[in-house]
Amino acid sequence: MLPDEPRSSTGPAPEAGLPGCYRHPGTPTGVSCTRCERPICPQCMVTASVGFQCPECVGAGHAGTRRPTTRFGGASSADGGLVTRLLIGANVVVWVLAAYVLTPRLGQTWSLFSAGRDILGGPAGIADGPDQWYRLLTATFLHLEWWHIGLNMLVLFWLGPPLEEALGRLRFLALYVVAGLGGSTFAFLVAGDWMNSVGASGAIFGLIGATIVMQLRNRGPLAPAVAFLVFNLIVTFSRPGIDWRAHLGGLVLGGLTAAGLMYAPRERRGLVQGLAVAGAVAVEAAMLLIGMSLYGS
Repeated sequence: MLPDEPRSSTGPAPEAGLPGCYRHPGTPTGVSCTRCERPICPQCMVTASVGFQCPECVGAGHAGTRRPTTRFGGASSADGGLVTRLLIGANVVVWVLAAYVLTPRLGQTWSLFSAGRDILGGPAGIADGPDQWYRLLTATFLHLEWWHIGLNMLVLFWLGPPLEEALGRLRFLALYVVAGLGGSTFAFLVAGDWMNSVGASGAIFGLIGATIVMQLRNRGPLAPAVAFLVFNLIVTFSRPGIDWRAHLGGLVLGGLTAAGLMYAPRERRGLVQGLAVAGAVAVEAAMLLIGMSLYGS
C-alpha cells in the first residue's frame, strides 16, 4: 500500500448524526421515548407496553394514576380486617391486665365512674373535671368478666371486617371511637350524678347501627341486622345491671356518623365525611359540658 492511498476502515461504523440521550448527552442513541419523543439511552429507557419511556414520563404516569379506594372513599388494602383484629387484641390485653394483673386498680381507675357534687365525697370521677375525662375512652376498652368481653369481641369480629373493608381503616377506626365516646358521654349526661360501668358495648352498638346504615345504602337485606339490633335492645332493657345509656348513645352516634360517611356525595366526599365526624365529636363535647354543669363542681 502506497503512503498516499486512502486507508480502508476496519472498525465499527461511526455514530455521527445520532442524537445524544437527553440525560446523558455524550451517549448517542437511536431510541426515543414513546410519550415525549426525547432520545433515551439504554441506561435511561424503561420498558413500556409499546416501546420505551423515559423516567420522567413513567413517574408522571404513576402520579396521575388514581389510588384504589374502598366503597366509601377509604384507602383500599389487601387486609380488610386489620384494625378490627387490633381492636380485639387491645380489648383482650386490657381485660387480662384488669382481671388478673392490675386487680383491682386498673378497673377502678379506667371505669366510667362519676359521682356528682351532691354525693358525699363528690364530685369524683368524670364529674371531678378534665383530669378524669380520660375515663370516657378507657372504659370502652375495659372488661372485668370473661363472658362480657367474649360477647362484645364476638360481635366486633363479626361486624367489624365488612365495615372496615367498606369504609377503609381510618374511617372505620374513627367510627368505632366516635361510637364508644358517644355511649360514654350520653351515659354521663343522663346519670353522671352516680354511675360506674365498663365495656365496649357503646362502640359495638354503634357498629350495629352502622351495619344497618350500610345495608340501606347498598340496598342489601335489612332483616338480619334489624333483628340482631332488636334482640340486643330487648336484652339491654330487660336485664338489670346493663348500662342502657351507653348502648343507646353508641347506637345513635354510631349510626349518624355512619350515615355521614356513607351518604357523602362523591364530589365532596372528604369534606362531608370530615364534617360528619367533627359534628359527632362536637355533640359529644356538648353532652360532656352539659353533664359537668349538672354534676361537676
